[in-house]
Amino acid sequence: MLKENLTMLRRMHGFSQEEIAEKIGISRQAYAKWESGSTVPDIEKCALLAQVYGTTLDSLVKTETVDGVGMIPPAPKGKNIWGAVTVNDRGQIVIPKGARERYGLTGGKRLIVLGDEAGVALIPAETFEKKLKQAMDLIHTQGDGA
Repeated sequence: MLKENLTMLRRMHGFSQEEIAEKIGISRQAYAKWESGSTVPDIEKCALLAQVYGTTLDSLVKTETVDGVGMIPPAPKGKNIWGAVTVNDRGQIVIPKGARERYGLTGGKRLIVLGDEAGVALIPAETFEKKLKQAMDLIHTQGDGA
């Protein structure tokens, strides 16, 4: 788990083993042993690695796999990767249980569907409407002062 994440994160961030070792104050050989799985870092070094890679300690030490995709990298701090869903013939998806629990998505909950060229996002309607109202209030406030 940890060794795969260390290798994946280092490559994703474009670092060499030596660069990472330097950032956390160890030898390249010690870091190489962590990636090979022959040794594991202590908790303080794990915390430093999580900080360098912009993820959480929890995400750093566990491995997530997604059906049809395989192992996925740890999510950045404050972000989540819930997994893959399949759109059925009627255009419907089932939101993963962890996401439903995290965001309190129950039957009847309204969501706003947003998107750009990269994909689609779902935002709770109350959150979207609150942000929209704040933006409109700001526009009106700025308009009055001009």
